[in-house]
Amino acid sequence: MDVQMDVQGNGMPAAARPPRNGKARFHELDALRAFAMLLGIALHAFLFLIPQAWPFQDPWAATTPVEENAYLVAFFLIHGFRMPVFFLLSGFFTALLWQRRGLRALAGNRLQRLGLPLLLGALTIVPLNAWLFSPDDFAWFYWPFVWLSPEMGFNHLWFLWQLLLLIAVFAGLIRLGATFTHPAWWGLVPLTLLPQYFMSEESFGPDTSVWLVPDLRVLGFYALFFGFGAFLHQRRIAVRRWWSAALLPALAVAYPAGIAFLFFVESEQAQAWAAVCQAAYAWGMCFGLLGLFRWIASGERQWVRYVSDASYWLYLWHLPLILVLQRWMVAWPFNVHGKFALMCAVTTGVLLLLYQAGVRYTWVGAMLNGPRVRLRPEPASAASRA
Repeated sequence: MDVQMDVQGNGMPAAARPPRNGKARFHELDALRAFAMLLGIALHAFLFLIPQAWPFQDPWAATTPVEENAYLVAFFLIHGFRMPVFFLLSGFFTALLWQRRGLRALAGNRLQRLGLPLLLGALTIVPLNAWLFSPDDFAWFYWPFVWLSPEMGFNHLWFLWQLLLLIAVFAGLIRLGATFTHPAWWGLVPLTLLPQYFMSEESFGPDTSVWLVPDLRVLGFYALFFGFGAFLHQRRIAVRRWWSAALLPALAVAYPAGIAFLFFVESEQAQAWAAVCQAAYAWGMCFGLLGLFRWIASGERQWVRYVSDASYWLYLWHLPLILVLQRWMVAWPFNVHGKFALMCAVTTGVLLLLYQAGVRYTWVGAMLNGPRVRLRPEPASAASRA
């Protein structure tokens, strides 16, 4: 669904026209955003099975050759596109909210939905993660300030801080009269090569920046996807189902070529070609998944809406549970694939139960997703009672 609005130069929306297709929500984008969130659970569970990636390592990871480790392949596949997709969608929804409600409402909404969870998470979830990572070295008197450490930072909540920074930049540009409608914004796509080229981590995909002072390479990389998401909305570019065709070259060409240039090709041009492949993969997956979810998730489904709401809560709290389960499972004489499946299932199941029982209809749920009202059965009519 797209929203047509006239925008005044002062950054405030003029009178809104009705949506073109009459829908009030972008169901497919809600579903895609939830998909990107939930992949984070699998991503952190993978690290249990990847050599030298995590404090708790299953013995299988050390004894399995790297080239035979399917979990490493899956990690790179997901890591290469997950956060680019998420930041693109965030830019889209930021532009949508600005046009619907204006900059002041945008700021209030994002401080509530992003800023407050980040603050509370920095004082609770991040210290808990730090203790679970290294219980013997954790200083309890330091727990309120763990997030100030460059090593720990905001941990897996880093993206909330980066989003707040990008939204502040977006608001500043709007105040200065910038628009996101000119075709020149397509230039953000090839420009991604620049920060990608200067990434330093030995991984397929972008680096991660967890500290309060962000790595400008990482922030700049995600700013390009965020800005393109705003352009996608402002330009009223309709997502087409055929965009899903971009998934094939991304997965079959850009990914294996990028892996080859990163880890197996030794030449002066290898780093540049690896950056080209990684950027092409990220954008191919972004466009391809937009098309795929337009195809399979454009209709309204209550369970998809529910999972979309719950996914934010699941992502915020999944890592402490993953770390606890990994610590327990290290010594289990159990099939490694079964461990992985059980870890994901228990984490998701427990957090969904907590969400339904104590989050969705409370102030926490309202903070994360807005207020939700319990559905009550309609009273039976007099005729049916008779």
